[in-house]
Amino acid sequence: MASSAMLVTTAALDWVSAAFDAPLARAVVFGIHIDGHLVVEVLLIAVILFQLSRKSYKPPKKPLTEKEIDDLCDDWVPEPLCPPISEEKQIQTPTLESAATPHTIVDGKEVVNFASANYLGLIGNEKIIDSCIGSLEKYGVGSCGPRGFYGTIDVHLDCEKKIANFLGTPDSILYSYGISTIFSVIPAFCKKGDIIVADEGVHWGVQNGLYLSRSTVVYFKHNDMASLESTLEKLTRGNKRAEKLRRYIVAEAVYQNSGQVAPLDEIIRLKEKYRFRVILDESHSFGVLGNSGRGLAEYCGVPIEKIDIITAGMGNALATDGGFCTGSVRVVDHQRLSSSGYVFSASQPPYLATAAISAVDYLEENPSVLATLKNNIALLRKGLTDVAGLELSSSPLSPIVFLKLKKSTGSQDKDLHVLDQIVSRILHEDSVFLVTSKRSTLDKCRLPVGIRLFVSAGHSESDILKAVDSLKRVAALELA
Repeated sequence: MASSAMLVTTAALDWVSAAFDAPLARAVVFGIHIDGHLVVEVLLIAVILFQLSRKSYKPPKKPLTEKEIDDLCDDWVPEPLCPPISEEKQIQTPTLESAATPHTIVDGKEVVNFASANYLGLIGNEKIIDSCIGSLEKYGVGSCGPRGFYGTIDVHLDCEKKIANFLGTPDSILYSYGISTIFSVIPAFCKKGDIIVADEGVHWGVQNGLYLSRSTVVYFKHNDMASLESTLEKLTRGNKRAEKLRRYIVAEAVYQNSGQVAPLDEIIRLKEKYRFRVILDESHSFGVLGNSGRGLAEYCGVPIEKIDIITAGMGNALATDGGFCTGSVRVVDHQRLSSSGYVFSASQPPYLATAAISAVDYLEENPSVLATLKNNIALLRKGLTDVAGLELSSSPLSPIVFLKLKKSTGSQDKDLHVLDQIVSRILHEDSVFLVTSKRSTLDKCRLPVGIRLFVSAGHSESDILKAVDSLKRVAALELA
């Protein structure tokens, strides 16, 4: 039986060999030698193509019953709109029950207020309040329209002219909301493909403007001019393509995240050497720095026309709300058509523009308020030079006095928790209102967190000494 199977197998192999060796399999067609292997390969390819071209088989769908549908709906859990907030991230913010003056009411208790950037002490100023009342009676509360569509009121134009004249620039433009000024101005001028060199310590509003611009953003070390020059050198050296691109340096005059003052004279030198433009945010220096409060340019002795674009929020020294951008007529006119915060937002309430005009008038008529502010800053800094576990990191002339931990825990969250404990005890035990430099999850700043004290010309010597004594006592207990 085995021999029979061998015979059958041998016969089958002989037949296959004969088939491949047949004259047909050795045919020549159009100069191509066709053997048996080629025929089999062609057949395999044809079968594969046929299988691929066939419609896939789908079993008929059986409709779900009402019970099955209800069960699926009961089991379905939607994705949360926002990630869960851990207990340590939940913030119980103190509630103000009066105006944010140097003495205010927080949660039913009078406190000394170092948490509001009321630098000139103008919150509650009677002349400013009277001017706002007159504006409310004449114009009402809001404008109900953007500036380009029936939202421009004469007081807006007066305020723009007042700021331009005060700073010595050709023109200025008003924005409805302070923080939206900088993140509307940057994308109005900086586009995809442009190069922006920015300080790593800029606040979230600037960061958002950099993101919205879609430009190539390169950061330099915080307030480090050697790092800035090195960055500019790397970007421009031998790079002919960079010469054809728009290039900007973005910085703050007084950094909100550290209290450091930018060396504007050195920034301008590097700007001219490497042919960049400068965008400067003066939210915490306008009305504060310089002999007459005209900002960082006056303080550093730099001609203001050397700064291409200046922005500032008016919610600090001027004690109102909104913001402005100032510069050449061309810079301002461009924003009236291309800046989202100007074009698409309802215009600034008229009484806020009136308040800004009155605040600038007050500053021009009372330059001595700047000397009072500087003395208060110096007195506070002198008292805080030897606080246990904390060290001053802000510049001597900064109205933001910034204290950070001498020894970090190694975690920003843990550092912030320690500082929050200090601030909370000071508020509840000594009635002094301070704040820590909290940052949202969107904020990419990696500078050390700290305690911020916003100094006001309205603070008395006793207010400052009380804050100093309280900080020293609680810091010694918490950081022992």
